[in-house]
Amino acid sequence: MSFIRHPWVERSYLRIKTAKDWLIAKLIGLLLYGLKKLPPERSTDLAERLFRRLALWLPRTGLARRNMSRAFPEKSRDEINLLLRDMWGNFGRALAEYVFLDELFDFDPDKPNEGRVEFSGRELFLKIRETDGPVILFTAHTGNWELLPIGAATFDLNVTALFRPPNNRFLAKKVLKARRTAMGHLVPSRAGAAWALADIMEKGGTVGLLVDQHFTRGPMIEFFGQKARANPLLPKLARQFDCPVYPARCIRLPGGRFRIELCDEITLPKNEKGAIDIAASTQMLNSIVENWVREYPAQWLWLHNRWRGGKISDEDRRK
Repeated sequence: MSFIRHPWVERSYLRIKTAKDWLIAKLIGLLLYGLKKLPPERSTDLAERLFRRLALWLPRTGLARRNMSRAFPEKSRDEINLLLRDMWGNFGRALAEYVFLDELFDFDPDKPNEGRVEFSGRELFLKIRETDGPVILFTAHTGNWELLPIGAATFDLNVTALFRPPNNRFLAKKVLKARRTAMGHLVPSRAGAAWALADIMEKGGTVGLLVDQHFTRGPMIEFFGQKARANPLLPKLARQFDCPVYPARCIRLPGGRFRIELCDEITLPKNEKGAIDIAASTQMLNSIVENWVREYPAQWLWLHNRWRGGKISDEDRRK
């Protein structure tokens, strides 16, 4: 162990990792550049075919396979492999769509049944727009989650979304540069992000949060029958501002189309003092996400190390 922690070894490892990150970002950048030269439909179709064909050899496939096997222990290896290909196909499309977000989003409120995007819960967007005070929307990495703040902007609803940039800093710069859209604002999840969102809510703004990632200091919850830690930021903000909370998701439909679904306001559980219960609320949010994933498992991003514990015991359930 002392050899592994030798400064020379650590410096060498860091150089190798930096070079690897730079190379991956360069390749992704070239891919995005090439895709941008094609029409959106052809570009996204090509990206899906490419990622589906390479699926079982792509980085993180091993982690995704383990995640799927933990979530669906009843599935055979062939079923998991099919799900992996479908998941990578969805990821490939979402990646290609990064450079076409404004172009892909062609929803016209006056012609709601035409174009690539359809809405479920349009009246709720209008209700939120007229709400006097802050509102929280939450979603998960399903379909193309990037379309949600753009969809809200269609109804003149300005949503500031918290997002987690890739760990690869070179890739993060390229992805953000490729995300060419004039609609929807982003706040990277780093030190001070919670304060930035609180400041927006203090002014009566609407914020959007992704709630389906591991959070080291978060409460332990149950996700697909497994122990996982989750981010408690949403219930903390909801308790601070006593504001409405709405679930929202993007569902990918056949033929390069999407459904943006805004659901009815949820009531977060409260503790014996009448305040929002942080742990119980965090569990509630993740249970909603689990139901979404079970409905469209190939559309969720299985590439995060979400589970870092064992199965939930009966004692854990009683807590």
